[in-house]
Amino acid sequence: MANLAQELIFHAEHGQPFNTLQVSRFAPEEIREAIQALMGQDRDALAYALGDAGLALYPESEDILAITSLLSVVREDWPQAVDLLKQLMEMQTSRATVFTHSMLIRSLRCNLDLAEAFEAAGVALALFPDHPELLKEYDALAEALGLGAVQR
Repeated sequence: MANLAQELIFHAEHGQPFNTLQVSRFAPEEIREAIQALMGQDRDALAYALGDAGLALYPESEDILAITSLLSVVREDWPQAVDLLKQLMEMQTSRATVFTHSMLIRSLRCNLDLAEAFEAAGVALALFPDHPELLKEYDALAEALGLGAVQR
């Protein structure tokens, strides 16, 4: 388990709050690993708090954007998930994975932004044309928007 995660658990178990200054000693990668360790131990509240601290400290870190966008999906905070995933994809440009595209599409759909989700699915399919999950999502969104069978 990451040192940071152990430190946070110790403070939490002893009723001691942690602050952003304590977290600032750690690199974004260490914060991401600590969040993963905390989530793996069902210490979700600590993981969310650490994610917020990481985002405040390193708002342009790919590691922090990736993990906090996933935390937002887990919390079903769709507006924040959409915002963070868009930032992540803007940073990654052509390196954005199928998973990142899928999470953005899902988050947009869950945020009831169906037209934008459909557009994002089209962009993703242009990059990954034969991906079955993207194809399924595109067709489902086309149907939900009343577009019927849409030419890809």
